[in-house]
Formats: sequence, C-alpha cells, structure tokens
Amino acid sequence: MDTFQVHILAADRTFYEGPCVSLTIPTSDGEQGILAHHSPMIAAVQTGTLRWQAPGGEVELAAVSPGMVKVEKNEVLVLVDSAERPEEIDEVRARREADQAREALLQQRSRQEHQVAQATLARALNRLRVKSHGIRGA
Repeated sequence: MDTFQVHILAADRTFYEGPCVSLTIPTSDGEQGILAHHSPMIAAVQTGTLRWQAPGGEVELAAVSPGMVKVEKNEVLVLVDSAERPEEIDEVRARREADQAREALLQQRSRQEHQVAQATLARALNRLRVKSHGIRGA
C-alpha cells in the first residue's frame, strides 16, 4: 500500500512524524480522509478526533484542538494547538474542565468569555470521547 509522509505538530511538541497509510482529520467541512497522492489542499482543523495508520500498524487516535492542515507533494503537515493520545489524557482533569466550562456557560458573561467556555467544553468533551475510544480500541 502506498504511503505518504506526515508531520503532526502540536504547539508544545512534535506529536508524530513518519510514514502514513491513511489519515483522517476533523475539519470545518467534516472529517477529511487523506491517502497517498492526495490532491493539494489547505483546511482548518477543528476540535475532534484525528486518526492515522502507519504502515503495518493499527489505526491510532488523538484528541486534537484547532489548527490547520496542508497537503502537498505526498506530504501532510498538521499544525494544532494540542494533540493527545488516549493514554495521555487525564480523565479526571477533563471531567473537571467540562464541569467548569458548563458552569461558566450558565453565568452571564461577555461574548468572549462565553466563546472561551464553549471552546473549553468542546475540547474537554472531545478528550473524554477519545479517552473512552482508546480504552476500548479504535
């Protein structure tokens, strides 16, 4: 099976670099699947579940937060604020963040604070979803 090179970079670290057979990214237009020799594109990455498969490996999952993806010349660059594997996610912390964000949404806040609370809630719920899928397998 054909492969392509992928670089998944979070703000604080290189998350994954290497050959890839398939990659699925949550974008503003829905999930975008990428295989070898994909046509060039640039898209906004949304909070969601990123899936990738290295040659001979199983499909792996990561919780990602907003960023961008660029596909060009059989290489994919994914830049996101954060990327976490299921085993890296602290479930207790994610639940606490979700509860705090829900509480913030109930309070009368400025528009900006409301948007921050919505983004925090989306990220926490996504982390919990990825954590639960990672425990059971993809």
